[in-house]
Amino acid sequence: MKRVITIIIVVVVALGAIAYVLSNNKKKNEAKTAFIAEGSGAVAVRVAQVEKKVVDLDFSANGNFIPKQELNFLSENAGRVTAIYVDEGARVSKGQVLARIDAEIINTDRETAEAAYQNAQRDEARYQSSYQTGGVTQQQLDQAKLATRNAKLRLQASQRRLSDANIKSPINGIVNKRYIEVGAFVTAQGTQLFELVDVSKLKLKVNVNESQVANLKVGDQIDIKSSVFPNDKFSGKVTFIAAKADATLNFPIEIEVENSHKNTLKAGMYGTAIFKFPKQAPSILIPRTSFVGSVSSNQVFVLDKANNTSKIRKVVTGRILGDSVEILDGLNEGETVITSGQINLADGTAVSIVK
Repeated sequence: MKRVITIIIVVVVALGAIAYVLSNNKKKNEAKTAFIAEGSGAVAVRVAQVEKKVVDLDFSANGNFIPKQELNFLSENAGRVTAIYVDEGARVSKGQVLARIDAEIINTDRETAEAAYQNAQRDEARYQSSYQTGGVTQQQLDQAKLATRNAKLRLQASQRRLSDANIKSPINGIVNKRYIEVGAFVTAQGTQLFELVDVSKLKLKVNVNESQVANLKVGDQIDIKSSVFPNDKFSGKVTFIAAKADATLNFPIEIEVENSHKNTLKAGMYGTAIFKFPKQAPSILIPRTSFVGSVSSNQVFVLDKANNTSKIRKVVTGRILGDSVEILDGLNEGETVITSGQINLADGTAVSIVK
């Protein structure tokens, strides 16, 4: 008996909970539809005036300066470092000797290769003489010539390795890091020797959105401001515009800046690019929320003020400028577009304006 009573109580409590939830949902739905139901059975909407505005395309973007060229210089030969001629912070030019590796083994290889080449030349001369008297065949002479060419190539390779014992800078720049000391042994697999940077020109890397990148092109001159030197003016030109947006849907831009100013900029500093454009003619702009569905639908509802009804209108869109969209055709200045409630509208639906 007690079990039956318990079951009945549980069922009653469950039914009560369901009734409460349904009642609560009904109140919420009534609150949500109150906006639409407002106004004598007409659909409640919000509206915006169609007007011409001057479009301001100017904007700014922050970024970091990076070197025009940066190189982690690696060893090409194995050996012990016998001399270092530069230190960190030193300015170097292309071809300047930075350090030297012990060339004893490399020099021995070169001498061996040179002796082999001279021997091959003598053999070729003997075969050439014997061929003229019929002592050797054409094939034997060709093999002797081939041996001479191979010996010459080995000699050239050993001479190149000997030359590389003098570690030379491949670029003009500054020694930002030195990773070796005199007496250290480097390998031919690529021991890191120096980090070289060229800061005669810097690149300011910034990101812009889709509406901003549409107005940019390579070669545009851009004003630059530095947070470290706020009173100085810098300028640069756009050298790179990404063809594809990154994960944040922004487009990376690079601006090359001459670094010949009295206050030398350094890689890693912050900078601000000021993008300025010619003054635009006034254009008809409407809120982005005016469109039925999305901007790509090219349809909006216009308010018929005489009857307080909605009229569907086909339009031709232009640029998307933040929360506004440029209209090229289909709307006239002074008309009124509906910006909310379109889901409940059809052509000729009575509407009530909510302010």
